[in-house]
Amino acid sequence: MRPRYFPLAAFANILYLCQTYTLRSSVSWVVSSNDVVEDTDLSEEVAPALLVDGAGLWKQAYPSSNVLGDSAETPELVKPESDNVAQLSSRLFSYRLEKVKKSANSSPPPHQESARTARYIAHYSDWGHLATTSTQDKIKGLPFGNIFSVSDGPLDNSTGVIYFYVTPMDNSVADLKSNPYASLTFSEAEGEFCRQMLYDPEDPRCARLTLTGKMVEVTPEELTFAKEAMFSRHPVMAKWPVGHKWFFMKMDLIQVWLQDWVGGTSLIPLEDYFKATPF
Repeated sequence: MRPRYFPLAAFANILYLCQTYTLRSSVSWVVSSNDVVEDTDLSEEVAPALLVDGAGLWKQAYPSSNVLGDSAETPELVKPESDNVAQLSSRLFSYRLEKVKKSANSSPPPHQESARTARYIAHYSDWGHLATTSTQDKIKGLPFGNIFSVSDGPLDNSTGVIYFYVTPMDNSVADLKSNPYASLTFSEAEGEFCRQMLYDPEDPRCARLTLTGKMVEVTPEELTFAKEAMFSRHPVMAKWPVGHKWFFMKMDLIQVWLQDWVGGTSLIPLEDYFKATPF
């Protein structure tokens, strides 16, 4: 072969090999052929296995040494898990977005209406940042932040009371057993308003709300509504494995802090907060 054609031949060989193998990182996420499968009955026996078994949610595609070229052996492809398991693992922590639709009348209220703005943010936020006093050894007594999915009621029924669906396995829940007081922060940047207005999340015109209070377990009398509040906004929660001992909590408010414009912040009286409506 003439020397000037050698690079072309080498490139052709590389392309041929690329059709046979695809190198990945040593850990890859399992995704089913469909973005999200239809509702599947995740039984108590199946769901925990998906969480614990390495072949359920996470699996090793190639050993790192083979990817990095440290081994002379030809990497073996891992057999794909069955379609049933792949669909279950995909469904376990996901759901179709059209199942939860925002209200058509969900534009932010005027910033002058502070109490209504606070209720608007609390109602239309699907998640928030919860700050607790840590019980972890290295940071004991220091602030610890964590993300939680929340709801103050179904989209057509705002209460202003924030509900949670939590597990004792969570570090924040362990913190709350020692000190039940916490702060929950929302940002209007979660929605489309700040993006449309080109407001940075730290821009005071991109409203932020911090609710401070005591975290308590939901009583049996309130349990039905707590389920409706959380599961209507986060449908996948209803299928989370019962082995994690999920339970409902809510925040008994002490203070409502809001910044929704330049020139300072507002401490909204609880009476005004609960009288207001986000609609």
